[in-house]
Amino acid sequence: ARAPQGHGGSQPSQEAPPALQAPPADAEREGPSFAEMGLAPALLAGLEGLSVCRPTAVQRLAIPALRRGRSALCAAETGSGKTLGLASPRGLVVLPSRELAAQVGAVTAALCRPAELQVRGLTGGGAAGGLRRQLRAPPPGVAVLLGTPGALWRALRMRFLALGRLRWMVLDEVDALMMDDTFVEPLEEILAHAPLAAATFPTGLSQTLGKFTDVSQFVTLATQSLHRLPSHVLQKFVRLKGQDKLPELLQLLKDHPASGGAVLIFCNSASTVNWLGYVLDDHKIKHLRLQGQMLAAARAGIFASFQKGDVSVLVCTDLASRGLDTSSVQLVVNYDFPNTLQDYLHRVGRVGRVGSKASGTVVSFVTHRWDVDLVRKIETAARKRRGLPGMDSSVNKPPG
Repeated sequence: ARAPQGHGGSQPSQEAPPALQAPPADAEREGPSFAEMGLAPALLAGLEGLSVCRPTAVQRLAIPALRRGRSALCAAETGSGKTLGLASPRGLVVLPSRELAAQVGAVTAALCRPAELQVRGLTGGGAAGGLRRQLRAPPPGVAVLLGTPGALWRALRMRFLALGRLRWMVLDEVDALMMDDTFVEPLEEILAHAPLAAATFPTGLSQTLGKFTDVSQFVTLATQSLHRLPSHVLQKFVRLKGQDKLPELLQLLKDHPASGGAVLIFCNSASTVNWLGYVLDDHKIKHLRLQGQMLAAARAGIFASFQKGDVSVLVCTDLASRGLDTSSVQLVVNYDFPNTLQDYLHRVGRVGRVGSKASGTVVSFVTHRWDVDLVRKIETAARKRRGLPGMDSSVNKPPG
């Protein structure tokens, strides 16, 4: 086990599903298999097609509860297979970004294909006609719809979409959905239509859910590793001055072997992503950029290209830290230290995920006094093998 060291548009079903191979047999050999949990033969065939042989801990918790028809709040460490544990036909999945919608749609389509159930994505960034085309595009018989809050909201308002027959709904990365003020009104309009499950959830979620459903009827599912730093991921903190960050990054990229996997470089703002991209261009370092201020047309396909290995370096904001499959990534660089412990945990979760070939490394540049305060909390949590402070996941506890 390794702990942090020193200060020194969208048709998701057309995307290729990301690697979702289960971890080594000794890591997940305990507990029932997918077949023993009573999954339908068609769904078992879909799992086999994805080379998923054994359920992870969170899947072993979630699948039985959902098969019994329970609404669930499912909290587990990032990269643990939550979305796969919640994937089943005939419903709605709400996600915070078009990139995540495309990725989850690809996996869901692969799972549903043996049962001949269709999957469709609905994301914004275009005119109303684009929403109508996404919903009307063949093939017919949609079984699962995946969409971003804004696009779903607009489609409901324009009466392109009705959810009266909805049997279930999943809020994926619900903490990210609720932290973005622009999602609040769309979510409140969507929420009342069906029982729902949430893949990760923040403290005080009951206040919002309680407007539409009886939260006391929800079953809460949480893994033992929730909010804990992954002990198998090497985490390094480099204390330096702001002007030294760029030379340090360039040296890291130079030293990183071509066979050493992909690299994610996190920045705290879109402007820093753009500026750093220009610098990397000047140094002839091939890379991609991803940040939320890009036009929809520019963002389309960027993360998919990174996943395919077309380019091995991605400079990004926290848009890429939530839920997206990064099993090819072996190095994460926090060029800007994250603003919160929650953001740090999600960034660390980009390496050492289910399906990754190596445990990976996270290197964080520490420049400000407030960065040092967060580092101390991270090191204390790692040393004591505890969850990071201030991240209580209780659904019934209101925010303090």
